[in-house]
Amino acid sequence: MEKPITFRLNGEPVRVDVQTYDTALDVLRRTLDLRGTRATCGIGICGACTILVAGHPISGCLLLAPMLDGQEITTIEGLSHNGELDPVQQAFLECMGFQCSYCTPGIILTIRSLLAEIPDPSVEQIKEYLAGNLCRCGSYVKIIESVQRASQMLQAQTV
Repeated sequence: MEKPITFRLNGEPVRVDVQTYDTALDVLRRTLDLRGTRATCGIGICGACTILVAGHPISGCLLLAPMLDGQEITTIEGLSHNGELDPVQQAFLECMGFQCSYCTPGIILTIRSLLAEIPDPSVEQIKEYLAGNLCRCGSYVKIIESVQRASQMLQAQTV
C-alpha cells in the first residue's frame, strides 16, 4: 500500500510516496538518488547505512520509510555547506581516517552525533559510540585520531 510522507531532508522539505514495507535506505537511494548512504548488510549490524534522525544515528536499513514522516533527516550529503566540508569530514581527510571509504559516511554521521552529545569524548567513549559501525579495512586507529581531531576543530569554532 502506498503512503505519502513528508519530512525534512538535509534542511529541505521533501514529499514522497512510499510503500509501507520500504525502508529509509530504499527511499534515500532509489527514490531520492542519494547514494552516500550505503547499502551493505541489510540487517543493521554494519552501520554503513547510518543516517541521522533528529540528530540521532539510526540504521537506514532497519527504519521503515513511513516512520520518516515528520522527521528531520540528515545524510552525508547534508553535512557540507556552500562547498565547505563539515569539520568531521575535514578531520577524516586530514587524518586519513578511511581506506576504501565505503563505511565512512555512516561513521562520520555517527561521530557528528557523538560530538554534539559529548564534545570531548574519551577513546573509550568513541569506541562505544562506534560499536555499531564496522570498518572492514580495519582503519580504527585512524578513525579514532580523526574523531579526536574533529573534536578539537569543533571546540575551536566555539571559542
